[in-house]
Amino acid sequence: MDIKTLIMSPPPPLPVFFTMFLTIYLLAHFIVFRNWTPKTRPEAASCLISLTHGTPAAILAGIAIFSDPKHHFASPNTHFQNSVLEYSIAYFIMDLIHYLTFYPTDVLFIGHHLATLFVFVTCRYVAFHGAYSVLILLVLAEVTSLLQNVWTLAGARKGDSEVARQVFDKMSVWFYGVYSVVRGVGAPLFVYRMVGFYASGVADSVVPRWLWVSWVCVVVAAISVSVLWVSNNWVELFRERGVRVENGKKVR
Repeated sequence: MDIKTLIMSPPPPLPVFFTMFLTIYLLAHFIVFRNWTPKTRPEAASCLISLTHGTPAAILAGIAIFSDPKHHFASPNTHFQNSVLEYSIAYFIMDLIHYLTFYPTDVLFIGHHLATLFVFVTCRYVAFHGAYSVLILLVLAEVTSLLQNVWTLAGARKGDSEVARQVFDKMSVWFYGVYSVVRGVGAPLFVYRMVGFYASGVADSVVPRWLWVSWVCVVVAAISVSVLWVSNNWVELFRERGVRVENGKKVR
């Protein structure tokens, strides 16, 4: 490759995507949410980059999957599928930096991001196959992103904003319901199909057994934590509404 071709060629997607998420994060932290308290501003900035990633990633992943007529669990990654993987890798690196900076003791989220990055990075740069299964899991993980981030932002302001409190209260049941169905039903069913395919050994030549087993372990752990998290939220929701009913403040 001559120097002219090197200069004229487009930059690799991963650095471009990371720069985009970093720019959005800094704009959110110092401009968009500058009037929020120092305690809530980092969380809000994280939510904004999550909004930028979540729904677009789910849509792009769906397009990337179905634009490949030969897609299956062991199909080679297409260029578009690799770009979607890099888009998500860039987001998780940026959000991991956020957690290491502001919440270094939150080992659950830090561990989640590291494990997710392991799946995306190995699919993109090690196996070069299996994007179909990884992107389906990405869709299942991010399809609730919009609801979750709006719910999180409302929750961050519910203590000093009546509008935020009402949004949080009204969204909770819907968000928990959709989240429970996706993470508690849809994701386990897909993982069952995924394990059945890879366990047959037909893909061992392109997705090594140690790698797909690692993916499954990460995904099962993530699903388990998600189900536990939403279950605790359901319990807290019913407890709070039970207290309100007893106080004559039933939420309608």
